[in-house]
Amino acid sequence: MSGKNFNWGPGLFLIIYQICLLISLPFYFYYNTPSWSLIAISIVLLYLTGLSITAGYHRYYAHRSYRTNTVIEGILLFFGSMAVQGSALRWAYDHRLHHAHVDTDEDPYSINKGFWYAHFMWMLEKPNKIESKVVPDLMKNRFVQFQHRYDVLLMIATNVLVFLIVGWLLNDYLGAFFIACMTRIFALHHFTWFINSLAHTWGDKPFCQEQSAVNNYVIALLTFGEGYHNFHHVFANDYRNGIRWYHFDPTKWLIWSLHKMGLVHGLKRMDPYTIKKRMVLERKELLLDRICDLWYVKKEELEKKISELSDRIVAQIAEANQLREQYYHARREGKERQRLKEVKRELSQLKRSLKEDWRSWTQLSRNILSMKTLKV
Repeated sequence: MSGKNFNWGPGLFLIIYQICLLISLPFYFYYNTPSWSLIAISIVLLYLTGLSITAGYHRYYAHRSYRTNTVIEGILLFFGSMAVQGSALRWAYDHRLHHAHVDTDEDPYSINKGFWYAHFMWMLEKPNKIESKVVPDLMKNRFVQFQHRYDVLLMIATNVLVFLIVGWLLNDYLGAFFIACMTRIFALHHFTWFINSLAHTWGDKPFCQEQSAVNNYVIALLTFGEGYHNFHHVFANDYRNGIRWYHFDPTKWLIWSLHKMGLVHGLKRMDPYTIKKRMVLERKELLLDRICDLWYVKKEELEKKISELSDRIVAQIAEANQLREQYYHARREGKERQRLKEVKRELSQLKRSLKEDWRSWTQLSRNILSMKTLKV
């Protein structure tokens, strides 16, 4: 990287603060024992700043997956500034480019340029000028523009405020500096950067085999629910990353809770049938490729079973969507109750059939993927 292309201000800050922290932190722990109150407050601050990035910068500003009021927006921007990840405008701009050009040279943090480039080194390069056509909505947002204009000042002010408050409350200014501020910022930085590096390296791809983005439950634990990245890259506007109830996605839970309190509205959520259809089509290609490497099975029979079952599920999904449209249309038109009952009964029967086929498809997938391939 040439000196002309080095992002001197942010680049030096990111390098120097991490080196200084890693050198000085062992000395802090040698001479001091942080209290449980300090640790608890630091974890709360970690989550407040982390969720301001995932729920605010990412799912709200970058993808507009829900709408909210100015109070919630102000809170998100306040803790977003404290997260020390730049302005929401710059963050959302880079992220929209990432989705538009993923895995290409135009991707700001392409994993194809290396793990460490995607994780950290891309920020050491001078950023391109923000093009208003990429973020026209944010260019009109006065709160976003204010935060962008005073980004560095707000970053310093919010963290100094936390340092003073925590130090005063616990009568421990040294601990407030090292744990509540610097260690919290360090951890949050790497947790966020994992989304660009680990979440494009280690995991499975149930929704899209072509892109590098992966799903990984472990990464979700470290990234406030952003580890289901393969799903996110296919259905970017969905306010969720983890679509199952058991998926660890505190960002989704926060947005849903705010929605129930009337503070958030217009949640975007992908239709479950569309999700299932995408999963079947992706898995079908994977299974057909898989059996090509198997030498001890009757490939023609397996190919036929895969195609028949996947085609039947896709057809059932299309039929279910049609029946749902008929049902909602009949309700709007005020059709007789008997017709509504008929459509509802047909839809219920179709759902049961689809559930059985989905179970068979899942079992077939597990069986084929567990088969050992011929090693050359």
